[in-house]
Amino acid sequence: MAVEGTQSGIFGRRNWLAWTAGIVVAIVLLAAFMSRGEVVPVQAATVQRSTIRSVVSTNGKVEPLRNFEAHAPMGTTVRELLVKEGAHVKKAQLLLRLEDADARSQLARAQAQIQASQADLSAIESGGNREEVLSLQAELVKARTERDAAGRNLKALRRLREEGAASPAEVNDAQGQFERADAELKMLQQKQRQRYSPPEIARTESQKNEARASYAAAQETVRQLNVRAPFDGEVYSLPVHQGAYVNAGDLVLEEADLSHVLVRAFVDEPDIGHLAPGQRIEVNWDALPGRVWPGTVSTVPSNVKLRGTRNVGETTFVIDNHDFKLLPNVNVSVTIVTGEHADVLSVPREAVRQDDIATYVYQIVNDALQRREIKTSISNLTQVEVTSGIAQGAQVALASTNSKPLHEGLAVKVVH
Repeated sequence: MAVEGTQSGIFGRRNWLAWTAGIVVAIVLLAAFMSRGEVVPVQAATVQRSTIRSVVSTNGKVEPLRNFEAHAPMGTTVRELLVKEGAHVKKAQLLLRLEDADARSQLARAQAQIQASQADLSAIESGGNREEVLSLQAELVKARTERDAAGRNLKALRRLREEGAASPAEVNDAQGQFERADAELKMLQQKQRQRYSPPEIARTESQKNEARASYAAAQETVRQLNVRAPFDGEVYSLPVHQGAYVNAGDLVLEEADLSHVLVRAFVDEPDIGHLAPGQRIEVNWDALPGRVWPGTVSTVPSNVKLRGTRNVGETTFVIDNHDFKLLPNVNVSVTIVTGEHADVLSVPREAVRQDDIATYVYQIVNDALQRREIKTSISNLTQVEVTSGIAQGAQVALASTNSKPLHEGLAVKVVH
């Protein structure tokens, strides 16, 4: 009896395992059958012709192409403002006056120093001042007269000695007088020629040069204190007010010719390789939405530098700003068109897939997916140009709406 009970328990467990396995297989088969018949909802798009642009979008800054900055040359006060910020001005127009009394005083002192040094040089060239020259000339006349008289007396005594009418002592005494008179004359002549020593002459010439330099510096200071427009343009910065005190070097006015401005665009390192001279550029400014300023790439970045947290290359270009709407130092949006193809087949980027073999899309044919290998050209953030592999009007799948993966042969239903 014990053996029969044991065998009955073994056969019971086997039947239970068989039943369990059968149920699992049935569930799997049922799931597979139900899955094979499932229709996956997908979003779709139609292959159509359009104009597609490949662009690099970045930011930039407006800079004056021709700029003038006026700085205070010395500590002084703002005497008079003759223009307002934003004014259009003409070349040589007086824009601003700073107090220049001290500078004009320095100018007058420098001019007096020039005149004094010039007088000293004239004295050197003529042998002294007028009184000294007249005195020396009188002494020369007297010395020359005395020497000539001593010479005539010497000649006369020599003749008398030959006749026996004069003694040798008298002749020797006359000879001495003549030599002394001649020496006095030569000394005065040398004094006339060498009234001043070379160091004195050099010092006087140096003083004259210093006086001229001081005069030129004072003239420049006076000029800078009366600010004039160096060219036709716009006063775009006037950071001072009348009566205010300014320190030496303080900025008092900025003017620029804003009919054309320079835009400096900062292109991220991965996009630099897409740039080429002549590419079209579009500039937008948030302050004037809808307004577009056109330009073209003139230079391609030759190096990369760190700007904040970005590695960027800088490209600059000039744009027409004839209505003066773009202001210096404002930040702008820059779109560089690196490629543009008109009337080409395109599909949304979400429709394009890629594996190790090829680039492809899933075309919807009779409510099922069929893989179509394609060739592409330029692209942008939303569209990809298709050059071959699928026809205009074909419907392609984008993605399922229930997160089911797409694959060849999958039954689908387009939803909107």
